[in-house]
Amino acid sequence: MFSYVSLGTRDLARAVVFYDAILAPLGHARIEDYDPDHRSAAWGLDDPGPHLWVTQPFDGNPATVGNGTMVSFLARTRAAVDAFHAAALAKGGTDEGSPGQRPEYGPRFYAAYVRDPDGNKLNAVCYGMESGSPPI
Repeated sequence: MFSYVSLGTRDLARAVVFYDAILAPLGHARIEDYDPDHRSAAWGLDDPGPHLWVTQPFDGNPATVGNGTMVSFLARTRAAVDAFHAAALAKGGTDEGSPGQRPEYGPRFYAAYVRDPDGNKLNAVCYGMESGSPPI
């Protein structure tokens, strides 16, 4: 369904360090030489995607977050969710919900929620029953 998801940043260098760290446990690498103008970076698969695109806004105004907006990343294991959360906090993110089961979303829903240094809300979720289970 998606080609890419775009998030704004006020500091691309900081965002690259943050997203490199949190997306590595989920198996997503940065796309090298994605933007020759050095205004954006992307992780995942090159065009047509899917990928996450982090960019300085084209209109020149500061990046802002959307109320009710969140990007969710699929994790293969619960350990990857835990690593995502730990990496986010270590790289300047803030906690929005520690790793754990969320039975209100179903018996297989294990997730963690963070905000990146720009305030964008993110989560990683594993739908496996056990810590080493692949998603269902």
